[in-house]
Amino acid sequence: MKRVFDFTVSLLGLIILSPIFLILALMIVIDSRGGVFFRGVRVGQHGKDFKIYKFRSMRPDCEGKGKWNVGNNDDRITRVGHFLRNTKLDELPQLINVLKGDMSLVGPRPELRVYIDMYTEREMPILDLKPGVTDWASMTNFEQFKGFTEAADPDEYYLKAVRPLKLELQLYYRYNNSFIGDLKCLFWTVYKVITRTQKLPADVQAIVDKKRAEMENTV
Repeated sequence: MKRVFDFTVSLLGLIILSPIFLILALMIVIDSRGGVFFRGVRVGQHGKDFKIYKFRSMRPDCEGKGKWNVGNNDDRITRVGHFLRNTKLDELPQLINVLKGDMSLVGPRPELRVYIDMYTEREMPILDLKPGVTDWASMTNFEQFKGFTEAADPDEYYLKAVRPLKLELQLYYRYNNSFIGDLKCLFWTVYKVITRTQKLPADVQAIVDKKRAEMENTV
């Protein structure tokens, strides 16, 4: 059922959003030289690499040539790129990955190999699932770019402040996922994008509060 749902929704989404895709594509190519899409290598289900689709928000071929985690003050970001990142519109082409079967609509966000290599034995089961366009971790860290912008070292900030909580929420999803749960996650994703609320479902918020307390006690 999950694959049928993913395929149907991503196909309909690509058709309905095609005018917006065209407008954003024109904005990108007018603003800076380079292609419309960014296709970076990420780690997918069972640890296999795949290329993720995003609207290009940075200068071409600059991923990894600097910090992995990017704040608003990073000079690699284009003018249109700031708009795409702040509105999350750069993520829309991942519907192509869902249609192809590389990703699901809901699942642990795909990660760079450098961070997958840090997984502990406890964290490895996250790779049993297809990565998703959205998950509870991405909603909890909805505005993580602000932390990256303010941090002296965005990569260190990610490792210490973002990644531990992200992994905890992804493990929660790994062992508690369901079709109804996915629908709930999609609803909350749309709700947060529209309202920019800080709210989370009670069960997710409980995990966030517990993990943040643990992180504060280890500092």
